[in-house]
Amino acid sequence: MRKRLYNILHHSNSNELPTTLYDGFMIIIIIISIIPLCFKELNNLLIMMKVITGVIFIIDYLLRWITADLAMPNHGYRSFIYYPLTPFALIDLLSLLAPLTLLIFMVTGSQALILFPSTFLLLRLFRLFQALRILKMLRYSKNFFTILEVLHREKQSLLSVCYIVVGYVIISALIMFSVEPHNFDSFFDAVYWAATVLTTVGYGDIHPLTNLGKLVSIVSSLLGIAVVALPAGIITAGYFEVLNEKKK
Repeated sequence: MRKRLYNILHHSNSNELPTTLYDGFMIIIIIISIIPLCFKELNNLLIMMKVITGVIFIIDYLLRWITADLAMPNHGYRSFIYYPLTPFALIDLLSLLAPLTLLIFMVTGSQALILFPSTFLLLRLFRLFQALRILKMLRYSKNFFTILEVLHREKQSLLSVCYIVVGYVIISALIMFSVEPHNFDSFFDAVYWAATVLTTVGYGDIHPLTNLGKLVSIVSSLLGIAVVALPAGIITAGYFEVLNEKKK
């Protein structure tokens, strides 16, 4: 029984009908659970949606937990301890905080307000964590795991690009901070300016005033386009390489 549950829950890349149906069902539930977050005030229908989807997520979390030893066979029984610490399990747990608090309040009623006067404050705080549910959809995306494989393969190249980006931002910030010290209250402001130039966003709240500063900004912008294009090219090439391997 647990083996069958494991195959349905953890094999999102499988083309088996039960797995496909379960993945489709959970995607629909995730979308429904996001709907109440789009409203400031909740009516009975929205509250019911929160409760039902919350219960389904709790059941899904528990089922995944009890099959953790099958998903992490190398850890044996320690997998039941390690599983709650995995990225997707943490996302699941954080997104469950609000439904759990709401269920406790509905069961205890007015007693919750007497014992825990900050209940409503907690509900609004945990509302932020519920937005993480959209990340749960990544679990059911085959392309997402393909991209993770690409990132793992190309991690050395991407790390090299990160070093280039950090170096570019610091050097540009130092140059601009030296050219126009009166235009920046601190070096952090210069770093902020360099980062916006690197991404070619250029908010305009901080901009060079002198001709020399504008020249530095032009050069930084042109170099920034090339730097930003590097990781995109690496990931794209790696993605097509992985796809070709899977087709073969």
